[in-house]
Amino acid sequence: MLEIKDLNVGAEGRTIVRGVTLTLRNGELHLLMGPNGAGKSTLLKAIMGLSPYEIIKGIIIFNGEDVTNLKPYERAKRGLALAHQYPPKLKIRSGYLLKRLANKYGHSNDSLREIRELIKELGLSHLLNRELYRDFSGGEVKKFELLTLIVQKPKVALLDEPDSGIDLDSIRKLAYLISKLVEEGTSVLLVTHTGHIVKYLHKVNKLHVMTYGRLVYSGGVDVLPAILEKGYHEALGMRWDN
Repeated sequence: MLEIKDLNVGAEGRTIVRGVTLTLRNGELHLLMGPNGAGKSTLLKAIMGLSPYEIIKGIIIFNGEDVTNLKPYERAKRGLALAHQYPPKLKIRSGYLLKRLANKYGHSNDSLREIRELIKELGLSHLLNRELYRDFSGGEVKKFELLTLIVQKPKVALLDEPDSGIDLDSIRKLAYLISKLVEEGTSVLLVTHTGHIVKYLHKVNKLHVMTYGRLVYSGGVDVLPAILEKGYHEALGMRWDN
């Protein structure tokens, strides 16, 4: 579904991502972790084609098509979506946006009922008449953004630290939404700084660890408890140099 091959990404005259290769298959959930400044968010934005990031080398294959040079809206039309760590506030009512998205992506009556029930279950009903993300709590922003992704039904969702700065109850609900995305066929690449959300996810297929712009580990999630206890260097038994 999504193949990243030897990707090098730069911005403002410096290289941030170096030689990243990974494959995300249909319906898989991958975690991407690493220290602050490792290049995780840059990688997601480069996959989406956002400025000021520039592909210096490598290719991005999405659903069998080379999308390396496509505009962000062209990638979005093909089913690639990004949930930002800090989404922008927009002058549009939240409920109206959901309605427009539901119409655009052809939801059935049963699907619309399920979305309405999900809004209630997440405790977001009181936000539908507000401007998007205006006066939302941190947890409400994250939940609402993931809800809009579910409505859009993307083929691949890139999630940039949805669990950052929110309470435990919100993390549980976010994990439920992410698991729901995967169950409905969306492939997910999830950036998480703490990894605490993992215990609430139904299944994680793979863990990637990034530092100094490079992937230094791609494999099973069984190493995660050691990472959380000891840190990346000691848990993975590696010496990382810039």
